[in-house]
Amino acid sequence: MVTLYADLPQRRSRQLLADLLMLLWVVTWILVARWVHATTMELAEPGRRLEEAGGAFSDRMLGAGDRVDGLPLVEDRLAEPLRDVAGVGTEIATAGSDLVTAVERVALVSAVVTAAVPIVLVGALWLTLRLRWIREATAAARFIDSTADLDLFALRALSRQPMTVLARISDDPAGAWRRGEVDVIDALAYLELADTGLSPGRRLRR
Repeated sequence: MVTLYADLPQRRSRQLLADLLMLLWVVTWILVARWVHATTMELAEPGRRLEEAGGAFSDRMLGAGDRVDGLPLVEDRLAEPLRDVAGVGTEIATAGSDLVTAVERVALVSAVVTAAVPIVLVGALWLTLRLRWIREATAAARFIDSTADLDLFALRALSRQPMTVLARISDDPAGAWRRGEVDVIDALAYLELADTGLSPGRRLRR
């Protein structure tokens, strides 16, 4: 069974707070990215107007060409120039459409970069620390199923804990461990497990 949070209330509260802050960090930068996208997209407004104006001009010229096309004496002498002029409107509309497309791409890239960079940088650190603790706590929790397992954590405490901390438990903690003194072994083991955030009292089957 995977251990996601510490048994000790203070350690568990810090973990929950860190997870909540990470979630708020992600949400905040997503909102900032949306604002950047919306702000950048305002630059596309001239392109939209240009596209609309070019399209409208082209439609009017084509319509005018169609209307004069059937007039007597005029034939195609006036209709064709009007249709040619309509092509200019089409080019203007295409230029406006290209401008809008370019702005949309810039807005999308800007939004993604704005959100991704801070989220990935902080998230990578948070995830690394979180997964490291989960791996260590899960591995430690698998050993705590009887009081005999405390001997392993007591031995680990002897090799990892500062001398000043060990001295508060016993004048001769290594000797006490070799002699199998239960009180010292329990104190050493509890000390080591507390650093991980686990509580033997909640996990031991006596």
